Amino acid sequence: MTSGKNSLPVEVQKLIIAFSSLPGIGPKTAQRLSYFVLSQNKEETLKLAEALKEVKENLGYCKTCCFITSDKDSENCGYCYEKESEQICVVENVIDAITIEMSGIHKGSFHVLHGAISPMNGIGPEKLKVEELMKRLNRGETKEIILATNPTLEGEATGMYLNKIISENYKNIKLTRLARGLASGTDLEYSDFNTLSNAFQNRTSID
Repeated sequence: MTSGKNSLPVEVQKLIIAFSSLPGIGPKTAQRLSYFVLSQNKEETLKLAEALKEVKENLGYCKTCCFITSDKDSENCGYCYEKESEQICVVENVIDAITIEMSGIHKGSFHVLHGAISPMNGIGPEKLKVEELMKRLNRGETKEIILATNPTLEGEATGMYLNKIISENYKNIKLTRLARGLASGTDLEYSDFNTLSNAFQNRTSID
């Protein structure tokens, strides 16, 4: 079924729009992905649809560290349960946590904010997982917070906000920031091992 002057079937138009909503996917790429899906056999396409369905139905976020978990009802997921809680590395997203985890340079736990403060995009602290972080700090087990937000304007603003509220309310917790070896304006996920390692080893205390 087609719509108006657009010769593409409505179903294809909807698929292109859906792909376009993904981060980093422009109109042309969305079209190519849509045509690729159409070129696949039904079995392969249904596998993709089923995988998307299972992710949304079976996965959620840990109530403590806010990492991905299949145990949505537990207070602690396997990811944070086995980690030392004395040192928490705060990151913007799950990908950053995985990047640091795979490098092996951080042995403590993580806390995923699921975003960064961005007034232009209507994202304030209340839309991030800050309250969950405060609950963790209230347990009194944490000795150091490593602010590992991205070296972008949004990441810096988020780091400054967290520094303010943590330093005011938890004076016994050491606050550190990754060293400036990370390229300004880039995300942690694109950093190589040496850059990340140096950033962690040379992290600085925040006064």
